Amino acid sequence: MLTAALGLFAVILLTAATGYFVAQEFAFVAVDRARLSAAADNGDAAARRALRVVGRLSFMLSGAQLGITMTTLVVGFIAKPALAGLIEPLLPPAGVPSGAVDAVALAAGFVLATLIQMLLGELFPKNLALARAEGLARALAASTLVYLTVAGPLIRLFDRAAERLLRAVGVEPVEELHSGATLEELGDIIDRSAGAGHLPADLSRLLDRALSFGDRTADEVMVPRPQVRSLASDATVAELVTLIRENGNSNYPVYGQDMDDVIGVVGAREAAADRLAPSTPVSAIARPALMVPGSQPLYGVIDRMREAGEEFACVVDEYGGLAGILTFEDVAEELVGEITDENDAREEAPVGSADGSWLLDAGLRVDEIELTTGLALPEGDSYDTVGGLVMAELRRLPRPGDRLVVPLGEDRAEPDGHAEIEVVSVARRVARQVRVRALTTADSPPALDLTAEGAAPETAVHVPAQSRTPRLTPDPTASSPSGPAGGNDDEGAMAASGEGPWTR
Repeated sequence: MLTAALGLFAVILLTAATGYFVAQEFAFVAVDRARLSAAADNGDAAARRALRVVGRLSFMLSGAQLGITMTTLVVGFIAKPALAGLIEPLLPPAGVPSGAVDAVALAAGFVLATLIQMLLGELFPKNLALARAEGLARALAASTLVYLTVAGPLIRLFDRAAERLLRAVGVEPVEELHSGATLEELGDIIDRSAGAGHLPADLSRLLDRALSFGDRTADEVMVPRPQVRSLASDATVAELVTLIRENGNSNYPVYGQDMDDVIGVVGAREAAADRLAPSTPVSAIARPALMVPGSQPLYGVIDRMREAGEEFACVVDEYGGLAGILTFEDVAEELVGEITDENDAREEAPVGSADGSWLLDAGLRVDEIELTTGLALPEGDSYDTVGGLVMAELRRLPRPGDRLVVPLGEDRAEPDGHAEIEVVSVARRVARQVRVRALTTADSPPALDLTAEGAAPETAVHVPAQSRTPRLTPDPTASSPSGPAGGNDDEGAMAASGEGPWTR
């Protein structure tokens, strides 16, 4: 009986040791390094010791696994006979036949040892470490450092052996665990936190925009060339003042022979100079233009602007022509959303309908559509805006009444659903307004049909998930291309003048 009691004591002691190593493993993995660093900077010695352990996280995990394995094996060796010796005297009075006492006692001892080991040696310390990671990490840091020093040679021996096995199968070992997070992981954290109510919706959107800011380039954010107002080199200061008064913008490109020949920038600061005659040509007062390539990331554009002391940049395309303009306000809007002041023209806000559809400005980028409507329209290298998506899928200039069905989500082969885009109005040969709605199961897109290729101009186009070939069928509801809704008046006027809004 004394031997059984000693065995039970050894089981309890070894189970506690297993729990120590399990708590050690989970506490140092789950602890917040930033909080430990802050506490260590404030003179907390325990936090400094915990940081030393966290700095060798992979080595600590190897040591914890060694401790867990050794204590578990010894418990398994001792627990069954020790507990069986305690249980065996209780079985004959319970009516167990004498021939089955040993087997029943051994089986009961095994079950009881397993329960003790799982509950007290594994699950309890694991859950405690996850719930009180910082406190346990600080409490266990000193003893963990001592253990790693004493058991270090044995831990390194097993680590080296494991590394050789990994290399033998073509896998390169990693010395320490990755403690940072990728942009995708940070985005997932923000989404989960917002969904759980830990982040306000406005702050969540701001953080999402900040994460995607680094992926933005100048040509994605610029004011495109058709919307740029500019002045010829022989325009006068009086014309500049009139343009500022009419449009409210403070800076304008100055061009020489044509719009692509940008020779400078002129604006309110130049027009406000003393003793400046109204008839002075703007070329005489224009300052050098800051030129940036359309492919330059936004953070590079910001650096260029700061170095030049300039808040206005001209974006150049791959052919050397003017692609658009970019201001600090355009950059700021990528972080905080649309900034509207008294000089901005009134823009049509997205309008949601009772049927779940949205009336949208076709000049919005695809990612902005997702932020507004929650519909993840497909992105592409050949376009940025939903208007560009429409032209890319139609493979021609759009007309009012055109409809197309596109897959939702990043993977066209396995879409999250489908959405219908209808062209509501057209301006300057591109879609001006579109109506977007998510399709239900009952509205599932029709099968691909190549026999209707070359149908009427106003069509419903189905863009299948795994094919880029459109299915064309006549749309009886679409207006005639020669009718007033077709946007031809605008196109005819432009064709007759040969000019856009950027010329005078």
